[in-house]
Amino acid sequence: MSHEKFQSCIDECIACATECKHCASACLNEDDVKMLSRCIQLDMECASACLSAAQLMMLGGENATVFCQSCAEICDACAEECEKHAGHMVHCKECADACRKCAEECRSMAGQHV
Repeated sequence: MSHEKFQSCIDECIACATECKHCASACLNEDDVKMLSRCIQLDMECASACLSAAQLMMLGGENATVFCQSCAEICDACAEECEKHAGHMVHCKECADACRKCAEECRSMAGQHV
């Protein structure tokens, strides 16, 4: 499979990983880091999953669609956690938004290319 057909999903995965890494870093600078430990952990997991999914798609890998389904679930979990803090932390809101977009794009890609 050609990676070009996955380009919009690759772009969303990279954007999501970027926001997740920014969110984790920003959370580490908040006053109550302990309260944000789950958010930070999910940010790091989501960033790793998104970058891995992007790499599989870049390769045109046969497992890209399977992995993107899992990536969507990880993005959903990260978005759900970030949304808990989105009212008072803009970085969490931006991360949640990026995670929702990425999850949607991953599900769309996986559904179209199974």
